[in-house]
Amino acid sequence: MGFRFRKSIQIVPGVRLNLSRSGVGYSVGGKGMRITKHANGRVSRTLSVPGTGISHQQTLRPAPGRSRATTASPSRPTTPPPPLPPPPPPPTPAFTAPQWEKDLLAVLPSRTPADFIAVARAHGRAMPTVRLIAAALEGLLHFEHGTGHPGAQARARELLGWVVAQNEPLATHPFATRYLADRTWPVEIAFGVTAQLRLRDEVIRLAAAELHQHAGDLDTAIWTVEGAQPTTMSALSLAELYSDADRHQDVIDLTNGLTNLDDSTALLLAFRGRAFAQLGYQDAARESFTQALRMRTRSAAVRHRALLERAQVDLAQNRKAAARKSIEKVLAEDPTYPGLSEALAALPPPRPPRTIERGAGPDTLR
Repeated sequence: MGFRFRKSIQIVPGVRLNLSRSGVGYSVGGKGMRITKHANGRVSRTLSVPGTGISHQQTLRPAPGRSRATTASPSRPTTPPPPLPPPPPPPTPAFTAPQWEKDLLAVLPSRTPADFIAVARAHGRAMPTVRLIAAALEGLLHFEHGTGHPGAQARARELLGWVVAQNEPLATHPFATRYLADRTWPVEIAFGVTAQLRLRDEVIRLAAAELHQHAGDLDTAIWTVEGAQPTTMSALSLAELYSDADRHQDVIDLTNGLTNLDDSTALLLAFRGRAFAQLGYQDAARESFTQALRMRTRSAAVRHRALLERAQVDLAQNRKAAARKSIEKVLAEDPTYPGLSEALAALPPPRPPRTIERGAGPDTLR
């Protein structure tokens, strides 16, 4: 064992100078608590209970060059969280499942319309529902991936329109609930609002309605959506169709008691404002647009629609400066927004500033 040297000298009561081979330190305090600066620079506090021999020392500041991690007691190794369980495997048909179920499930990942046609032809006569499911899946395939191809859109409209006309609850069919419960398709309900819809979300009806609307058949589109379950998406689709068909009172009735909760409800409020404006209720229209624009976190497309519609109301009330401000806001954010060029053309030209010639009186204002 090596020799150690330590000597403590009391300078004044309560203050001691500590000498050791490591250097010089000092301590301050008395019985019960003492603060010590050690020779290596570490500062500690010692608490004790006089007469018992019980004491507790805590490092207040580690020695220079040593991190707190080295002076603290080593932490216990943490146990890593258990790995997440793997996703469940996709359901597979039982060995005793009918052949039509196995064949239809086999073509689900396919993007080839002929695969669905082949299943419908093979099993449709014995199982008419198979024809409906195959037609719905083929129609949604054309709808999702045939954008810009008139032939594909026409085929999708034909298939989905036929499925809707059969009025069969495909969403509750055992095949759909087992294999298609979480499958979604994107549908642009209105400009700026696209929803991922499942069979139980009325994707077939809303997609068919969009196709009828693009083809100019508003009556069939309205009939299609009116048969859907009442949801925010179906209400938004119906409000746009009613507005295009000039059924403005129907828009107002559909949107009574509405609150701005998201992009869809904000756009519904914009349609409500447009309906009031078309019926001549300009103040009610402005109130609806105020509610539609109340939340700035709404998507740009929804805000721009409300701004342009509000500008039309401002022009009708001879509020030209307000109308110009709304339209120029859209122009600054998205100069390609649909309907913007028409709104700009409807603005009256700005009045040139008046000038006063030097030395002239009020009668020479120009």
